[in-house]
Amino acid sequence: MYPRLAEFFGQPLPAYFTLLVVGFGLATLIGVRLSKRISADHEVFIDLGLFSLIAGVLGGRALHVIADGYFWDYVHLCTDPSLVEWRITQAQCSNVEGVWDAAASVCKPAGRDCFAWAAFWRGGLAYYGGLIAASAYGIHFLRKEGFPVLKGVDFAAIGIALGLFFGRMGCFLGGCCFGSQLDEGHFAAVRFPAWSPASESQWREGLLSHPGLESLPVHPAQLYEALGCLAITAFVVAWRPRKRFDGQLMMIFLALYAALRFVLEYVRADDRGGMLGLSTSQLIGVAIMAVVVFGYVKLSAHAKSNLADA
Repeated sequence: MYPRLAEFFGQPLPAYFTLLVVGFGLATLIGVRLSKRISADHEVFIDLGLFSLIAGVLGGRALHVIADGYFWDYVHLCTDPSLVEWRITQAQCSNVEGVWDAAASVCKPAGRDCFAWAAFWRGGLAYYGGLIAASAYGIHFLRKEGFPVLKGVDFAAIGIALGLFFGRMGCFLGGCCFGSQLDEGHFAAVRFPAWSPASESQWREGLLSHPGLESLPVHPAQLYEALGCLAITAFVVAWRPRKRFDGQLMMIFLALYAALRFVLEYVRADDRGGMLGLSTSQLIGVAIMAVVVFGYVKLSAHAKSNLADA
């Protein structure tokens, strides 16, 4: 686990956010190059990349606060901080301006903070929240700029799929989104270092005697998803010359990612939220699949109608 990749002018570069920005940058570059191929205004995609990054972070943070199981912590931080305990490292405690309780090995809030819910730089983003917010803004932005919307979302599908690879690699380096426990010696098993989110979670479950110990072997769920997103990227790129209507690539990406994420949720061991026996991400994935089926049928029928009229 390498939560900090390097330092820039004396400031640490967090692995997750650095690779997140790299992913958004590559997605923007792909959109720009594909826009030039159809002689569309490629500068629209440059602006879209920047604004989508902002919308994605805001949406990801909002879903994290609401659905990942921390909602009441953020409420208590404003109303009664004594009810909040953070199972993080002592170093992380100082980063969030907390007070370290050595006896309990927990970090306590130093005082009231009614805006902690907005501090996304401290960690805590839910991908689907970012996807929904960035997509909604992106469609609005493309329409406003007069860019062919369905062609634009197809360009975005390739970039988003590849960007997800870098995002999940950032998760692996940061130690979040870890998997469930594996048997010792399993070919895929990884261990995260002392005070990592995995070791702290296993300590809370009684599997480790102290959070300052190396974690037990777990599934590298982040790497599974990273590799899955690379495969989705390859498939979408390979399908592009055969696409039958604009918007099809986005429909394919959404369906494949929703299926991948639904399955991977069963091997993730971090806090997932949810209801009805399904995590929040699985419930959103089911809704996305329904939207994909509806959208695919509608767009396909519209394309066939246009061909018939031509």
